[in-house]
Amino acid sequence: MSSRNPSVLRRLGPLLGIAVMAVSLASPQAHANERKKAVAAKKAPVAVVAERKQAAKAAPVRKVAGVAPQRVSRTLVPGVRTVVARAAPVKAAIIPARPSFGQLAGLHAVTDPLDLRSSVALVIDQDTQEVLLSKNDNAVLPIASITKLMTGVIVSEAKLPMDEEITITQDDVDTEKGSSSRLVVGATLTRAEMLHLALMSSENRAAHALGRTYPGGLTTFVTLMNAKARMLGMTDTRYVEPTGLSSRNQSSARDLATLVSAAYNDATLRELTTSPSHVVEVGKRTLQYNNTNRLVHSPAWEIGLQKTGYISEAGQCLVMQARVAGRKLIMVFLDSAGKLSRVADAERVRRWVESASTSAAIARHING
Repeated sequence: MSSRNPSVLRRLGPLLGIAVMAVSLASPQAHANERKKAVAAKKAPVAVVAERKQAAKAAPVRKVAGVAPQRVSRTLVPGVRTVVARAAPVKAAIIPARPSFGQLAGLHAVTDPLDLRSSVALVIDQDTQEVLLSKNDNAVLPIASITKLMTGVIVSEAKLPMDEEITITQDDVDTEKGSSSRLVVGATLTRAEMLHLALMSSENRAAHALGRTYPGGLTTFVTLMNAKARMLGMTDTRYVEPTGLSSRNQSSARDLATLVSAAYNDATLRELTTSPSHVVEVGKRTLQYNNTNRLVHSPAWEIGLQKTGYISEAGQCLVMQARVAGRKLIMVFLDSAGKLSRVADAERVRRWVESASTSAAIARHING
């Protein structure tokens, strides 16, 4: 029956209509079922979309280096707009931080009264040697740029010409961690300026240049660092280079407290480590460097000497000599978890010592 036989279609049309009506009247249950199917068919896309949305919320998101999830509208079912996800390029990959040596050793599982974020801590009264707080103080860990404190001790004690100019070379470029520096190869500063930047802002190329240009070279300089550590009784300490970029530079909290006490006797080191900022002229450029320890800017602190450090193997580190509640304290914090946690730990200790001092004063007043 094609369009070429319109007369046939006209004759059969009424008969077909009667047949359909008869079937419908003869089977009311079937007709009701068909209507239910039609309604369900209209609702089905909504249910599918809701189910997909619920599954998408429950499904874990996996971050892949170089891509990031991006929501895109796409029509998968006719008449239904479904939201799906596709990968889109991003500028930086998400790389998880490597665990520190302290984390691998389980040192963070050890608790302390102040709930410190540092896995290693030691607080000593510098005058009486009384231990106010200790936590894993004998653990030997990488010390990162705390290393530069010993670098400063060796340079300062050598009494080398501080106005002698030192030029950064390719040998001073970090191949250990690939860290950046504003002291480009060819930059020239005096030994005094190199020491200032190394101690205050933890400038790695400056510290390396100080060791490289020492009489006898870098090998002699590192030998002297280790000899000085032994002379001070730092039996847990070992240095392999002057910057702290190597995780093989290691020490314990007790050894570092000894180093801080010895370094505090050097007026140059006290001045340079606590300097808030410093400006240097490098060629035609003027560069401002700031202290890596924000506490030197705080009026609540009276800091006599300090040094910060960080590499992934060491975590966040901080050593300080500071006057708190009238007492000269040496504080050591190693393997702190979190960018600001070492500072927060120092603040906790300060408030704790001040509170204890106030309580003791009140007790003496009452008993007196």
